[in-house]
Amino acid sequence: MRDETKAVHTGVYADGSYNSVTTPIYPSSTFYFDKVGVNKGYDYTRSGNPTRDALEQNVAALEGGSGAVACATGMGAITACTMLFKSGDHVIAGNDIYGGTYRLFSQVMPRLGIAVSFVNLRDLEAVQQNINDNTRAIWIETPSNPLLNVVDLQAVASLAKQHDLLTFCDNTFLSPHFQRPFDFGIDVVMHSTTKYLNGHSDVVGGIVIGRTQELAERLLWFANAIGVTCSPFDAWLVLRGVKTLHPRMETHQSNAMQLAGWLEQHPEVQRVYYTGLESHPQRELIERQQKGHGGMLAFDIDAPAERIDDFFAAMELFILAESLGGIESLISQPWNMSHASMGEAGLKASGMSPQTIRISTGIEHIDDLIEDLERGFAAIG
Repeated sequence: MRDETKAVHTGVYADGSYNSVTTPIYPSSTFYFDKVGVNKGYDYTRSGNPTRDALEQNVAALEGGSGAVACATGMGAITACTMLFKSGDHVIAGNDIYGGTYRLFSQVMPRLGIAVSFVNLRDLEAVQQNINDNTRAIWIETPSNPLLNVVDLQAVASLAKQHDLLTFCDNTFLSPHFQRPFDFGIDVVMHSTTKYLNGHSDVVGGIVIGRTQELAERLLWFANAIGVTCSPFDAWLVLRGVKTLHPRMETHQSNAMQLAGWLEQHPEVQRVYYTGLESHPQRELIERQQKGHGGMLAFDIDAPAERIDDFFAAMELFILAESLGGIESLISQPWNMSHASMGEAGLKASGMSPQTIRISTGIEHIDDLIEDLERGFAAIG
């Protein structure tokens, strides 16, 4: 089956009693045994649930992995990944990743004895120089949040294999519709299912997919042990959303491409960050690695930081909010919002500034979105 068909049909037909065309929600917290040691495959929902299994099968199929575990939040999914490490280990991560991931890696993992080096992963020599005897993994986010920098997955995976390191890729921005990290040798892929996989801003969740069955089973064991698996209802919401992933992503991309081109010509804009632009400095890598460009873009506004609130306040459609990937268009200032926990030094090292504006392009009519942004620019012009 093609991916569009997998999204609609994989894991769905779990109802053998009434032949429902949608996956039932199994909200039961526990399942009874026929006798000690004998049940129908489930005993307690934290450990396994038919609705959650359906979602895991669906997303694992879309990514081309061997198995998956759906978690209560995106950060829960990342935390499950960190359970593969122990005190004394060292991890290399990109220096321009999501603020919540940066906070976990910089403030929580060191308390557990796990060291993290934040490196420009586009510089393979810098990555090589940071690999130590105790290095165990490389954490990749591509395109990065929010500056849309692109990491060469195949090159990093090849380097990691030379040193027997695991590779992780956060594929939230592009979804499996536009990028499949396993095709380039990555070991573990994760998503915040809150974003594009669900697509409707009505659930919080995450998912981790293992390239091998062994990795998938280890991740499931840890997610169960630390209690970060998602509820049946949340799994059902994401499974409902993922069925329309492919047409949604095409509309997100179409709108983002037009917005990015328009912004690039706007006198109030200093620079636009979007992988679909010919001006993106990593054009060759993007065309080789990505199937598309998604709905996320950013730009540096040519206005003092104290005027940015006026820019946001003048708009009627763009919603000033964190998160991304929903059908509605969202806008934010990462410096003081989604990435504030990085601290000023981390923010500057990543390339962001207070003038950096992030947009999650929705599926509204493009002309309405452009008119709305123009209202914002007029307020500060």
